[in-house]
Amino acid sequence: MTDRVTASLDPESRTALDALLAETGKGQSAVIRRALTFYSANIEAAETDVSANLEQYHRLLSTGEHVLLDVDFLHCFLDHVYRGGEPDPEFIAATDRVADFHAAEYAERFSDLDEVLEWLSLCGFLTVRGVENDTYHVVFPSEPTKRFMLRFIERSTTDLSFEIEIEEGVAKALLTRREER
Repeated sequence: MTDRVTASLDPESRTALDALLAETGKGQSAVIRRALTFYSANIEAAETDVSANLEQYHRLLSTGEHVLLDVDFLHCFLDHVYRGGEPDPEFIAATDRVADFHAAEYAERFSDLDEVLEWLSLCGFLTVRGVENDTYHVVFPSEPTKRFMLRFIERSTTDLSFEIEIEEGVAKALLTRREER
């Protein structure tokens, strides 16, 4: 048995339906049935920030400015770099140049510490586990990653309108937003 449903479409929905009709070559009813089935199966992704994250990932990757990197490779690189203590001064100088370049970008892009941490979390370098009174409990996947990222955070946020106080733990750190500069 088939149920008939009447739906009102706003201009954006009409455009989306027309695009799907043209792309699939199927009729309206078939496309709408398939869209409803897909939406039902993927409602969590459609209703959460996952879609926003996917959009951010796409933007990062499509410019060629960022790449996907298996987290195990990242750990291998950083374990090697930090083996025996401090990394090679040339490595430090190169990563500092990257952080300094990002400082100008971050000054225009971010107005609060949570925005910076959300961005770096999206990139996979850290996880924010909690927030209390402008203090962020940040967890890193490894001690070398923590050392690398905290140096990056210190340098890349120098042009922001506020100070960041960092208190290090073994694999975690507390980052606190302090007074405006």
